Amino acid sequence: MSEQESVAAAPRPQGRYIPAVVHDGIAYSAGMTPRRDGVLTVTGVVGRDLDIPRAREAAGLAARNAITAIASAVGGTAAISRCLRMSVFVACTPDFRELSAVADGASDVLVECLGADALPVRSAIGVYALPSGAPVEIELTVAVRA
Repeated sequence: MSEQESVAAAPRPQGRYIPAVVHDGIAYSAGMTPRRDGVLTVTGVVGRDLDIPRAREAAGLAARNAITAIASAVGGTAAISRCLRMSVFVACTPDFRELSAVADGASDVLVECLGADALPVRSAIGVYALPSGAPVEIELTVAVRA
């Protein structure tokens, strides 16, 4: 981002927490779901209510929210030196096995926003339920420049 870059406001918390914390050169996002202006854009269980393309899109929006939360805390994406870790939680049926395909939607957004060198290590975890019925939730940890 340029020096004149405007920094978007962090997504509004849905509970008693803050969107991102910065400590000793590391920034951590809260778990982010696919919300726009505080409104969950998609709900449901992957493998039952949502197919992989729709779940990937939801994961991308959740990742964008995690980047926005961190960028808001550190003054913009230019302060992000490297994504370190991303956890992708997918609310899915017990027999759904394409967790990495869903998580790739989040990885694609990281590349789009921060470049291919920003890709972190990643976990994709199937869960029974997520807040407000969200199909995905993303947590992001990044290194930031002082």
